[in-house]
Formats: sequence, C-alpha cells, structure tokens
Amino acid sequence: MGIELVTTDGTFALDGGEWAVTNNIWIVGDDREVVVVDAAHDAGPIVNAVNGRRVRAIVLTHGHNDHINVAVPLRDALDAPVLLHPADRMLWDVVWPAAQPDGDLEPQTAISVAGHEVAVLHTPGHSPGCCCLHDAGSGVVFSGDTLFCGGPGATGRSYSDEPTILRSIRDRLLALPDHTVVHTGHGDSTTIGDERERVMARAAELGL
Repeated sequence: MGIELVTTDGTFALDGGEWAVTNNIWIVGDDREVVVVDAAHDAGPIVNAVNGRRVRAIVLTHGHNDHINVAVPLRDALDAPVLLHPADRMLWDVVWPAAQPDGDLEPQTAISVAGHEVAVLHTPGHSPGCCCLHDAGSGVVFSGDTLFCGGPGATGRSYSDEPTILRSIRDRLLALPDHTVVHTGHGDSTTIGDERERVMARAAELGL
C-alpha cells in the first residue's frame, strides 16, 4: 500500500498559547482510493496530492486545532467523511462550532482502503480522544501526536495526562512488532523498537 507525506505549516493554539508547527498529513492507499490522516492548516496541498482519487475517509488522529483546522473545507473539496473520536469533540467545537464530524472514530474497528484493513487504536493521553491507525499488512502505524521520534507526545496542557499516554503507548503501541514503522504527526518517522526503551524507562520512573 502506498504512503505519501504532505507537510503544512501553521499555528497550534491551546490554553492561551500559540506555537508555530509543521504538521505531517499522510495519504494512504493506492492509485484509486486513499484515506487522509489529519487535516492541517492548508487544504490545497492535500487536495493536490489526492489528485482526484476517491477518499474513503479523512481521519483525525485527535482534536487539536493544528490537526483539524481545514477539516471542513477538505471535506467539501474531497467529498469524504470526517471521522473523530467523540472524546475530543470539545476540542473540535472550539474550531468548528457550527459544524460536526461525519462519524465517530471507533476503537476496535478497521477502515478498509486499497485492500488493507487499517485498525483504529484508541491511545488517550495527549488528548482524551487520541487514536492511532495500524496497518498490519504494511507494518506501519500512524501515531498522530501519541508517539514521536524521541518518545511520547506532549502532556501538561488541558485534557492531557502523562501516565495515561505512557499506558496507551505501552499497552497498545509497544504490543506491535519492533520493526513497525511509526509515521508521526510532526517530525521524522521512527520504529516501535527504537522508542521502546525510552518509553518503558519513563513508565518505570512514574511507577506504572
């Protein structure tokens, strides 16, 4: 299955602060149909990369503004449903108070695209509704802001919790094979094996 990366630049805003960020948007599928992972900052490059293919879904890994701030125009441009875990609706409503996602991102289900079943893993901690997408057939997981090259995603702001994210990574992501490639929401990709030791070390520090 093909995996294409689009990056866009913009602002992450939460708790009264703002930070300049570059986001990764992943387009997953083949030459006929794809899934778009996240909807960040600028719909134009994403639409161009889709290039007329059928979009099965626009999957939002979580509800922070920098991952959803072009979700509605992207939905209109691609004629595709937007999916978000319901635990992050309070974050969605800040950005899109007059619109709704088209469906819930449901754990223990899978999204079918290009002959692959992409499993939805609920990984709260960075936000309550964070989800990752695991394609066992390709040996990849799309981690959003749950796991980065260098360790767990940020906590310490509203709706986030470090013990929760560490448990999510330990119980769901570290259960995947070490060779699994992790495509992140920001920055470089990594592997489960490369992140295992540092995640477990921090979990041990917190007595988890």
